[in-house]
Amino acid sequence: IYIYIYIYFILQYPISLDDCCKDGKERGQESQDCTSLPLISESTTCRIAQEQCCTAVLEDNICTSGINVAKDQGSCDALLSSSTCETKTAKTCCECCLLGRAAQERGLSCDLTLAVWYQCGLVSRACCVDRSPNSDGKPAPGENKQTWKTSEIRAFDECMTSCFNGSCACLEGYKLKADAKTCEDINECLLGSHHCRGGERCINTLGSYRCQRVISCGTGYELTDNNKCEDIDECETGTHNCGAELECQNTAGSFRCRPRVQCGLGFIQDALGSCIDINECLSVTGPCPSGHMCFNTVGSYTCQRHSVTCGRGYHLNADGSRCVDIDECAGPDNSCDGHGCINLVGSYRCECRAGFIFNSISRSCEDINECRNYPGRLCAHKCENILGSYKCSCTMGFKLAADGRNCDDLNECESSPCSQECANVYGSYQCYCRRGYQLSDADGITCEDIDECALPTGGHICSYRCHNTPGSFLCTCPATGYTLAPNGRSCQDIDECVTSTHSCSESESCFNIQGGYKCLNFDCPANYRRSGDTRPRVDRADFIRCVKSCQPNDISCMLNPILSFSHTAISLPTFREFNKPEEIVFLRSPTPSHLPHMDSPEIVYDILEGNVQNSFDIIKRLDHGMIVGVVRQVKPLVGPVSSVLKLAMNYVTNGVVSHRNIINVHIYVSEFWF
Repeated sequence: IYIYIYIYFILQYPISLDDCCKDGKERGQESQDCTSLPLISESTTCRIAQEQCCTAVLEDNICTSGINVAKDQGSCDALLSSSTCETKTAKTCCECCLLGRAAQERGLSCDLTLAVWYQCGLVSRACCVDRSPNSDGKPAPGENKQTWKTSEIRAFDECMTSCFNGSCACLEGYKLKADAKTCEDINECLLGSHHCRGGERCINTLGSYRCQRVISCGTGYELTDNNKCEDIDECETGTHNCGAELECQNTAGSFRCRPRVQCGLGFIQDALGSCIDINECLSVTGPCPSGHMCFNTVGSYTCQRHSVTCGRGYHLNADGSRCVDIDECAGPDNSCDGHGCINLVGSYRCECRAGFIFNSISRSCEDINECRNYPGRLCAHKCENILGSYKCSCTMGFKLAADGRNCDDLNECESSPCSQECANVYGSYQCYCRRGYQLSDADGITCEDIDECALPTGGHICSYRCHNTPGSFLCTCPATGYTLAPNGRSCQDIDECVTSTHSCSESESCFNIQGGYKCLNFDCPANYRRSGDTRPRVDRADFIRCVKSCQPNDISCMLNPILSFSHTAISLPTFREFNKPEEIVFLRSPTPSHLPHMDSPEIVYDILEGNVQNSFDIIKRLDHGMIVGVVRQVKPLVGPVSSVLKLAMNYVTNGVVSHRNIINVHIYVSEFWF
């Protein structure tokens, strides 16, 4: 029953925000949890007011306790024992109060200039003023010790100029907030309490407002501090552009440049100040009376009476007061001797039919040469005079248009003047050829075949041979051993060993070379046997490696320093451009380049046989900690050439060859570069 009565009471009597805030303050005084207060209204705004007013009371009480600690103990150490939120707030207010007391002790201003937060500034100022010289900060006899509340501090600071017994009043342009303590600015522009005139815009400021013109003053005016447009005196400010002989005269919104010297009567002054004579005789009304002639003079004029004298083509009227036109064309015997006659004011004109002109000397009609009289205006290209008229014609490549004057382009390609392709251009045409042909220099019409094989770059068109064909070319390769690549230019080697097109027996190994193949059969010498071990190996295909295999008690075999024989083969082209040595074979030794023993053998490489024209050499280098013998071709060889390059890998200890390995490299040089 009570719940229903309560709900009915809420619905019938809505609760104001002041009531919500009052309820929150009361619960804050009781130190209740502000985040879970019993709601007195279903309104979200009322709930926020309850929580915030409750929190403000709690924070004020906590801050007040911190201020009292600072005043009682002069230190905030007692607040360092806990890290709760309440303790931190009390400690902050305590330390801010100590700042104010320190400022008072040092004779500094109580208005703290440090960049601290707003509440800290209020606390510091209150503690500083509390200990000012006119207040020693000690309670009077019989009085209790003064205890500050943060709400009193805030009221003291905000209402410093108008605070009476805890009640605040605001300055002009401000009003009290709902807490009856804090002042806030009045927006006169929003409330409509301003006095801005039409054409001005109201701009709110702290404690007041100002009016600003919406439309600018315009050229020649400036806006003054009282928001009015005032004329700019360009003559006084020196912002005019009048010359030295002119004088500046200010006008509203502008200025004028006036001559320093004024002209007299009968003259007019130009923009530069020069005096120019006025020709009074040219005025519409005329300064002289009827029957007089006006003569202009410098600065004035004179009038002279004149006698009536008619010129040619005129005669006096009946009363002799004025001249009238003579009609020379009147009557059958006119002045044009029977030709067409047109009377003009004061004259006449004889006319002939179109294409002719009247000759006043011969008194006859003569042909008009329109082409000479109107050059470039009658015909677009060429003009030919004919009796009584003219005729237009066109230059080569054009034809006469339908109007008989202009010329249209003639499409010569319609008559197929070119041997292959024709492109019409304005006033002409251009022959061009298909790919593989070029235009003849003789007539510019015929297309001749281009011999691509004979061009300066013809040698690089085909790998082997180039055969010219009409409009193109054809590349061929050697009859055997090669096939034409898909690009139609390069020659590719045929691997007879892969395609099984060789003639090697079962006991022979097929080795593909560029442009052919070789059937190889290597046998081991006496006291040596074949081995699957590839050491020392060659970075090419090893065909056979024979290692020493002595019979028991064969002393001569055992003393033979040659440990192994190896046979390998390599195919090389005839290098078309040989600019630097070509590395062809790499002999890698299993012996590391750095051994821990002092008597480690030194490896010495040597070419024993087969060095045709001294075209090869062998050098030693280190590669990843291993000793490598590199066989290089140092001179060009033109194939076909075949040679067996006998190499020795000597192991030398204390200047004596302890043992060696023999490597036979079968080199086949093709006669072609591809």
